[in-house]
Amino acid sequence: MDQALEILSTGKFLHVKVSGKLTKESYEAFAPLVDEQIQQNGKVRILFEMHDFHGWTAGALWEDIKFDFQHWKDIERLAIVGESKWEQGMAVFCKPFTLAKIQYFDHSKLEDAQAWIQGD
Repeated sequence: MDQALEILSTGKFLHVKVSGKLTKESYEAFAPLVDEQIQQNGKVRILFEMHDFHGWTAGALWEDIKFDFQHWKDIERLAIVGESKWEQGMAVFCKPFTLAKIQYFDHSKLEDAQAWIQGD
């Protein structure tokens, strides 16, 4: 299955768009970019937008877990934008692993997610 990972960053705001199934290689592209943003800006805010998303390969899931533990204190806010109940469940699942404020938004509420991620 094809996967796509697109990262748009502006200072401490990262907008990550994913579709398909994330692989270990996706994380190898994504993690250094986030590291760089954290070094330049301190805490970051991430808008994680999923379209037709099918989860992670085992290798990518391991990379994700390592990334979460490495950065749990560096993420200030995480907005998860998705299309399904299991994606909404990810927001609940992530909470114990980070100090970030986490909010789930349905894909129809993308503008609300963008406002929240940039709010105070």
